[in-house]
Amino acid sequence: MPTAIVTGQPVPGSSLEGDLRSLGFDVHLAADTAEARELIAAAPEDGRVALVDARFVGHPHALRLGLTDPRFPLAAVPGAVTAQSGARQTLHQALNGQAGQNGTQDETGGGTAVAVDSLPDRLVTALDADGTPVHRPELGSLVAAVPADPQARNEARQAVLAVDEEDVRLKSAVKSRDGFFTTFCISPYSRYLARWCARRGFTPNQITTASLLTALIAAACAATGTRPGFIAAGLLLIASFVLDCTDGQVARYSLQYSTLGAWLDATFDRAKEYAYYAGLALGAARGGDDVWALALGAMILQTCRHVVDFSFNEANHDATANTSPTAALSDKLDSVGWTVWVRRMIVLPIGERWAMIAVLTAVTTPRITFYVLLIGCALAATYTTAGRVLRSLTRKARRTDRAARALADLADTGPLAGALGRVLKRGLPGLAVPAVAFLGGAAVVACSALTGFGSWLPVVGAVVYVLTSALATARPLKGSLDWLVPPFFRAAEYGTVLALAARADVQGALPAAFGLVAAVAYHHYDTVYRIRGDAGAPPAWLVRAIGGQEGRTLLVTVLAALLTASQFTVALTVIAVCVALLVLVESIRFWVSAGAPAVHDEGETA
Repeated sequence: MPTAIVTGQPVPGSSLEGDLRSLGFDVHLAADTAEARELIAAAPEDGRVALVDARFVGHPHALRLGLTDPRFPLAAVPGAVTAQSGARQTLHQALNGQAGQNGTQDETGGGTAVAVDSLPDRLVTALDADGTPVHRPELGSLVAAVPADPQARNEARQAVLAVDEEDVRLKSAVKSRDGFFTTFCISPYSRYLARWCARRGFTPNQITTASLLTALIAAACAATGTRPGFIAAGLLLIASFVLDCTDGQVARYSLQYSTLGAWLDATFDRAKEYAYYAGLALGAARGGDDVWALALGAMILQTCRHVVDFSFNEANHDATANTSPTAALSDKLDSVGWTVWVRRMIVLPIGERWAMIAVLTAVTTPRITFYVLLIGCALAATYTTAGRVLRSLTRKARRTDRAARALADLADTGPLAGALGRVLKRGLPGLAVPAVAFLGGAAVVACSALTGFGSWLPVVGAVVYVLTSALATARPLKGSLDWLVPPFFRAAEYGTVLALAARADVQGALPAAFGLVAAVAYHHYDTVYRIRGDAGAPPAWLVRAIGGQEGRTLLVTVLAALLTASQFTVALTVIAVCVALLVLVESIRFWVSAGAPAVHDEGETA
């Protein structure tokens, strides 16, 4: 149980102790700094500890935001500071330096200004002076204050009564930036569903799992190939999306962020969508229409879109001098309300995309659904990628070593290209890096798509691709367009598998290719979310074991040249199973371990 230490003389009539106990804290009183140090030392070593001024006046949700968020080692609101177990020593050292000291604190994290002579606020000031990061949540209209006199205390209490805390909680449970469909068609009622779930003890992880199960049932309904099945599939897909919004809202409403939640929420969205694609393909096959190539193409296009998003953001999130005329124009357009929603809808975010898929499934055929999906996603990808290329070419950003490492991890370079890269060392200058990555990928995909099955030309293309991969990654990816290298690699690898399976032209080849691309895509998404949690990339042994992107590409081209079409289908299935087992076991081990980052992914806009 976390420990809360209320410092100073208790205030008659204060609800502070009751509020802290309602948040799950074991409350103790400390008359002075020395007693507070003793209580911190006596608190359970593996538990959170908080220091709260006895004069604190504010909303319980302000305390919840400041003292219970598991994502931050140190956090504070005016009049209160908290430390998780790993930061206890830091707080204790700051407390040791406060013996006999008084001071003032002028900053606030929102709400009402704080008073002088507050021990928690002096500790935060000392931590700031030492350069120790302390999270301060945005409180908005919520009150958190340490009044210095009875009049100020009465004013603070009146301010608390003037704000509807529950309304603030409900509004803050909804993401501040979301798509049009989600904002206006889902969130207005899903927030109340989130509150209902939170009050009945349902966790975000349970809701995430329910969303996955609902989507899998939807996929099974689509796989029946009947009109009632397609209608049920569309309705269930929308229900799954409502639950998908609700899990994040429950997490924000009750601050139930977790390592397992990060993994589930990050991966289940993709699993749901791609399983639904497979369900549509199975349903179409029951009606005599083979759309597996379209299903695989949709998965490849959507995955490459995400890699563009991830790579661009990682390349620029900590870059300096990161401005451009294109970004300035975007900022100006943000001031015109309707353009914001138009631009959010153009990129076909998850809400709009799933709504479109659900409606088309119910009223048309799987083939039409995939055609519209591919066209829509292609237009969205062109719009977003073109804008980012313009930004990258017109800005003068200096990228950091961290960004270069992140792009190298996203590239998923294996032992072949890695060894060649160490020999080449110098690499390529400037825009030659993404150009070579693109040309190498285009060569192997073209050789695979334009020759008959069993030809050795795709192997030649794959050898060229291995060489160009080595050239592209031989030096740190710090160029203006180097963030395009990982998506080019994804398109090359996945596109080669699709082309070879299509050329095999035997039953089961494209479903086997779908499974292989899904397994590899999971590995790439897992890499993204580890990087986002500042936990680094998957271990090097895993990348070597599954060959890296260039090794897998070379392998499938060699197998296509050596084996018959039926044997190639079996080989793709075996590789898919082996890759899936390796990456899933390692991913599960990581995300349930104590060292995994305590974050909760809020879903991708695209």
